[in-house]
Amino acid sequence: MFDLTFTLQDKGAGTPLTLPIRQAVIAGWTGRDPVARDKHIAELEVIGIARPASTPIYYRVSARRLTTTDSIEVCGPDSSGEVEFVLIGWQGRILVGLGSDHTDRKVEAYSVTVSKQMCDKVMAPVLWELEDVIGHWDQMTLRAWTWIGGERVLYQEGTLDHMLPVKELIQRGFGDKGFPDGCAMFGGTFAAKGGIRPADRFEYEFEDPVLKRSIRHAYDVTVLPVLG
Repeated sequence: MFDLTFTLQDKGAGTPLTLPIRQAVIAGWTGRDPVARDKHIAELEVIGIARPASTPIYYRVSARRLTTTDSIEVCGPDSSGEVEFVLIGWQGRILVGLGSDHTDRKVEAYSVTVSKQMCDKVMAPVLWELEDVIGHWDQMTLRAWTWIGGERVLYQEGTLDHMLPVKELIQRGFGDKGFPDGCAMFGGTFAAKGGIRPADRFEYEFEDPVLKRSIRHAYDVTVLPVLG
């Protein structure tokens, strides 16, 4: 277990909040529409990644991979980010935030589970109360841009009506026990526009069009040499 510090945003006010994180889960293939879900599976197959054993699927990763930094280091040039919403259980409540499931694609080609351990999972340092947004959840938008060769490109975009509802996502992963305190779960992603590819910088946002607010974050990617 370790602590992460956020700002809990409520009606324009921000309250510092330090949360104990006991476990981290990456939920994959969580699309509500089987056609869109299969499109993402197909784009991964193109780069040699096998189909999942089930959909959705829940990967456990080291909780210490979670960070709110603005830069990460990765081994080799084969990793990329994915914009996702993140649920965190705290004192019987569920908070929601923004994260990137940065993943080593070369390792992913032989083991998705192992690949999830290879890179830091970068979260924005701002959270909302889930109960404040659940009534208009399907209207919320996730969006990401990449910087490649000095050019900013729209990389992912979609509304949450394309993802499994929160209640169903939790039920499938945790059953009748419900979502546990101290758990941070990434909720799945959208297909990449133009295909999955590495970038020098990843920018992403979670937009709430009803309450007219957004969570935004970005991080730079430093590639470390692979010498053998």
